[in-house]
Amino acid sequence: MKQAMTPEEIKEKKPYLDWSLSEKEYDYISEKLLHRLPNYTETGLYSAMWSEHCSYKKSKPVLRLFPNKNDRVLQGPGEGAGVVDIDDGQAVVFKAESHNHPSTVEPYQGAATGVGGILRDIFSMGARPIASLDSLHFGELSDAETRMKVDGVVRGIGDYGNCMGIPTVAGETTFDPCYKGNLLVNAMSVGLMDQKNQQEGNASGVGNAVMYVGAKTGRDGIHGATFASADFGSGNESQHSAVQVGDPFMEKLLMEACLELIQDHAEWLVGIQDMGAAGIVSSSAEMASEGNSGMDLDLDLVPQREPGMSAYEIMLSESQERMLLCVKKGHEEDVKKIFDYYDLEVVTIGRITEGHQYVLHHDGQVVCDIPVSTLTDDVLEVESEEKKPQRLIDAEKEANWVPEIDDVAAVYQELLTQPTIADKSWITRQYDSQVRTSTVVGPGSDAGVIRVRGTKKALSMTTDGNGRLVYLNPYVGGKIALVEAASNIIASGALPLAITDCLNYGDPTDPEIFWELHHSIEGMAEACRVFDTPVISGNVSLYNENNGSAIYPTPMVGMVGLIKDAKYVIPSRVQHAGDKLYLVGKTGDDYAGSELQKMMTGEIAGTLADFDLEHVHDYLSRLLKAEQSGLVASAHDLSEGGLAVAAAETVFKTELGLNADFRALDKKQFFSETPGRMLVSVAPENAAAFEEIMQDDAMPAGEVAATQWLEIHLADAELNLPVAQMQKLWEEALPCAMKSKD
Repeated sequence: MKQAMTPEEIKEKKPYLDWSLSEKEYDYISEKLLHRLPNYTETGLYSAMWSEHCSYKKSKPVLRLFPNKNDRVLQGPGEGAGVVDIDDGQAVVFKAESHNHPSTVEPYQGAATGVGGILRDIFSMGARPIASLDSLHFGELSDAETRMKVDGVVRGIGDYGNCMGIPTVAGETTFDPCYKGNLLVNAMSVGLMDQKNQQEGNASGVGNAVMYVGAKTGRDGIHGATFASADFGSGNESQHSAVQVGDPFMEKLLMEACLELIQDHAEWLVGIQDMGAAGIVSSSAEMASEGNSGMDLDLDLVPQREPGMSAYEIMLSESQERMLLCVKKGHEEDVKKIFDYYDLEVVTIGRITEGHQYVLHHDGQVVCDIPVSTLTDDVLEVESEEKKPQRLIDAEKEANWVPEIDDVAAVYQELLTQPTIADKSWITRQYDSQVRTSTVVGPGSDAGVIRVRGTKKALSMTTDGNGRLVYLNPYVGGKIALVEAASNIIASGALPLAITDCLNYGDPTDPEIFWELHHSIEGMAEACRVFDTPVISGNVSLYNENNGSAIYPTPMVGMVGLIKDAKYVIPSRVQHAGDKLYLVGKTGDDYAGSELQKMMTGEIAGTLADFDLEHVHDYLSRLLKAEQSGLVASAHDLSEGGLAVAAAETVFKTELGLNADFRALDKKQFFSETPGRMLVSVAPENAAAFEEIMQDDAMPAGEVAATQWLEIHLADAELNLPVAQMQKLWEEALPCAMKSKD
């Protein structure tokens, strides 16, 4: 077979530089690992497997700061998804993945295949996906191109998830100018399984079969992993060939076939893994590495939907809806019958071999013969320079911005119309949140809640990430990201269990950006230790830039919590007139990075105040105890827009209002975004017991009113606003912005 370039031409012309492989890495591979020049196919495999997206060569040193174990963790990072014990022999399985670059280029397919990929990670572990979540960050809706991308991403997520029959129950959507040229689409999936069905991506046992199942391989998504490991510039904003095309109906069949094999015939199966980033090469090499095995594959046997595909193309294609199985020798026909029933491709494409060589045949020739470990274990970790961003040094010398508010009612109403705060029903109505009929709490609350069928249990889940705050102080902002997720989980009445993450940053070769990555991970890791929520899965998405302009550093935290008795699920909206209101947590003057600052000044600036993480954990844990004792009627986390927005949202879509006594706060603090706070309602007969548990960490704040008015008393202002009017502004803002003709 004719190679596209000879090894000598590759050495001279250096095409690998366009595939995110450095000259130093190429030289190390050829001189130290292979002791020869790699051919074209081999160079392509190294480029993909040594990309940041697959190897984490730049981020691995700081990722080690994360805790990843506790008494409940059954599987931490390193497999398709993390696994956590939820008692009774059951486990929750979850992971998040970014699909930022593909979604920026091709919003509909990029978002759809992001959902498809994360679902495969879940069922490859032996779990049935029960819920999806997302974390979406766009440019401003005043821009017509951004509105087009919002529409495409939302349709892509909705269409794929709806066709699969997986409810989308929670998420977040924000809007800031920095995401215009490189939007963020982070997808999270949560699955449920019996612990005995847990699988791993392992290929071992000499003579065992390597079986390809699912859809045919095409030329879509080639070098998708390296595409995700470079920033956007004028040359690649339209790199559509790196974007995969999804088929949710095919994935539904694949899921059912894989789960049938795992649950009914686990004894036939050695290992299973999704063909995700870097396609066949990543799944096969990683499985062989895990099994400390060799592997021999015949690429002529790979089902192909396009003629004349080269070995390079076959191995690096990221065509969707494909899995790789390692099956015990002698059971190939048994497995084939299952996948034949679902009308899926199922072919034995290779065998496990003695030793540790990774050998590929194509057109009757050996096109690759390299040690497995050189693809997976010998990647050169990159030491990154870092320095504190000059903007942060300058900000520390300046006084923080303090809002001047004359007409507090006008500011309040305008704030409710800001796209990041406004009602997201226009988005969530396009998602089926009730399919499978296990949804207890769907979109629009602090966290989604799914019932665990056949038990009293429920699972709470959320995604949170505030890039603005991390931009102003990576360490404190990282802590806040974790605290906000934990607050949302606790607000629903659940014990936080663990987290997954998507770490979205700019170019890590920029010392200031690597400093942001390092210090935000330090903050997140500290908060994870305090809340005992280890990181069990996730991904790193770097090079999120457009022509050298980076996004805000945006770590997304996906958290899952356990509710042992679903009768204690706590709603975010008030329930009964006469219930007592409490503000949990102390309020400071925290306006830097706030929605109020952005609305009033058009920019994000200033420094963040640090806070007592141990104290926040202490009183939130006591609040959870009060919830689990049946003392709390409703609880709503305070985040964007502070107490003002939370007070409105807690009565929206109800027949109630508030008579709120916030006289301990002035009208500026009404909009402050101090982390770790909740607005809670408690029945009068439970007030004394609640106050005994919460002590000084819950401030009495009035009561729920039977009339639909927001009557709010501040130290220096009085408000009396109709709920219906406020709700109308909040509900109509996003649809109106999306319909703009500007």
